[in-house]
Amino acid sequence: MLVEPEIPQNTGNVARTCAATGTPLHLVHPLGFRIDDRSLRRAGVDYWDQLELHEYPSLEAFLTARQTAPMVLFSSAGATPFGSIPYAPGTYLVFGRESTGLPGSLVRDRRFPVARIPTLAGARSLNLSNSVAIALYEALRQHRYAGLEESRATDRT
Repeated sequence: MLVEPEIPQNTGNVARTCAATGTPLHLVHPLGFRIDDRSLRRAGVDYWDQLELHEYPSLEAFLTARQTAPMVLFSSAGATPFGSIPYAPGTYLVFGRESTGLPGSLVRDRRFPVARIPTLAGARSLNLSNSVAIALYEALRQHRYAGLEESRATDRT
């Protein structure tokens, strides 16, 4: 889930990752671009028809609609390494805006674990689409990549 993403290319890359893994993408408005923006479509060009997309008018609307859903918040301010968290099936991986991250009130809420992807001291953060891919593949790894093709054998004779 992306909360108020600002950069269309990042959202397009996330959409492509979600489509390739069969993971629904949830977008919380306002977005920093139009969903039909050309650069957004270019980043996920041939995957849009395979993407399960859900949109919410606000973070509050999402939280109300998904009150009992398990969630893991991702923040550079998080204290828990993302790889040490068990991801139950159906867990929402929640990422904030590229410029400011998740709202501080949500991160301080304590209802949800706040995960951090380790980086060197002084590194502000990773790119949003890279962070989503890292976290999503950890969650998928914990479930043995259920439903995904793990190898693509080819006959090279």
